[in-house]
Amino acid sequence: MIEVTVKLNYKGRNYQTNVIVRKDTPEKQVLQIAREQVTRQWTN
Repeated sequence: MIEVTVKLNYKGRNYQTNVIVRKDTPEKQVLQIAREQVTRQWTN
């Protein structure tokens, strides 16, 4: 497992989040997980 720091834009604002994934996880999936984390944080 590795920790990946992802910067992304959500509703016009920039966010940085950490995602812990397996080393062989595709970049597209890492970005999807990061997007889900930020979305979950701001909808609760």
